[in-house]
Amino acid sequence: MPELLRAAWVIARRDFAAIIFSKAFFFFLLGPVFPLAIGIAAGSIGGQVARDIDRPSFALVMAAPDSEAALAARTALATQLGEGRVPVLVARQADKPERLLDATQDTRFLGVLTGSLADPQLIGTEAEIERWQGPLELLVERARAGQAAQPAKLETRAVAQSSGAQEQGRLVTAQVGQALLVLLTMLLAGMVLSNLVEEKTNKIIEILAAAVPIDAIFLGKLFAMLGMALIGIACWAGLAVIAILAAGNGMPQLPAPATGWPLFLGLGVAYFAMAYLLLGSLFLGIGAMATTVREVQTLSMPATMGQLLFFFLASYSVTRLGEPIEIFAAAFPFSSPFAMLARAAQEPDVLQHLLALGWQAAWVLLLIRFGARLFRRNVLKSGGGAKRGLIAGLMAKP
Repeated sequence: MPELLRAAWVIARRDFAAIIFSKAFFFFLLGPVFPLAIGIAAGSIGGQVARDIDRPSFALVMAAPDSEAALAARTALATQLGEGRVPVLVARQADKPERLLDATQDTRFLGVLTGSLADPQLIGTEAEIERWQGPLELLVERARAGQAAQPAKLETRAVAQSSGAQEQGRLVTAQVGQALLVLLTMLLAGMVLSNLVEEKTNKIIEILAAAVPIDAIFLGKLFAMLGMALIGIACWAGLAVIAILAAGNGMPQLPAPATGWPLFLGLGVAYFAMAYLLLGSLFLGIGAMATTVREVQTLSMPATMGQLLFFFLASYSVTRLGEPIEIFAAAFPFSSPFAMLARAAQEPDVLQHLLALGWQAAWVLLLIRFGARLFRRNVLKSGGGAKRGLIAGLMAKP
């Protein structure tokens, strides 16, 4: 019995020391921090994006005195009732107020409040008129205060579409596209790591490395696994189409993206491929750096959580086109596929997507090259008589 306990103690001490003093243990300790931080960030970013999308703005086209009175009334009502219950008013000058709602103009108004305080008029879609007529009539009444105010009644004029409603619809499409892209990437990119773990365990990858350049092994693995992922997506998409056809009109319809549905779906496939290759090449680099299967699996968690943080960055910037945070999200390689897909939903320009895909592909090649060097260095460090032939083959590789 004492010998059994002594042996158990030796084994326990060995395994405990191996775990505690390994670099992987540090990332293990950080593990609970990532879900907590991501949960907080997701709630905050989701709330902010929802507020940005649901922030109604109306153009105010009136004479200067009436415009100033309406803006002052809006500020007072927002303080009293809350920002979300009173639409934003933006003073504008226009000979034809309805042109401010033209989708080809660089405006984001749901409607136009025009005329005068004595004879106000509201121009917008039927849905927006029905939603905001009451609050705007209250605002006009408040602006008339001190001038023998009478209950206000807005004359209304409906238009087919407004730039603000179109923008909000495209934002919804952008968010849905981003969420689907990150879900598929996170679900499928882990196959690359699983494949590497398996082949690293049974030494197959080391045998391959003795025969062909490591860069070719990594690149081949990535594209083979990407092909499998695309087949899976094609099957799921087919089932989704069948479900939509079966549901008929019961399925909600997303607003059309700025690039049109055919090009948007094509860009979605291209950006999924790039997001998959970027994350997969990062996983291969992690697998090349780790010395044990346990380290491979542990070190992959920060990379996975980091990818979620990049998605949150892209999601946060979806309502900030052209601002520094959005430009950074579009340029940073790991958030670029998500940010650029959102741009495809909101902007019709195609050239920017060709440049983005080229930029992302360059980073895939760079990460593969870096991972291959890490793997080569790891194999050479391990040495041993059983690997001398392998080392000699690696030394002969460029």
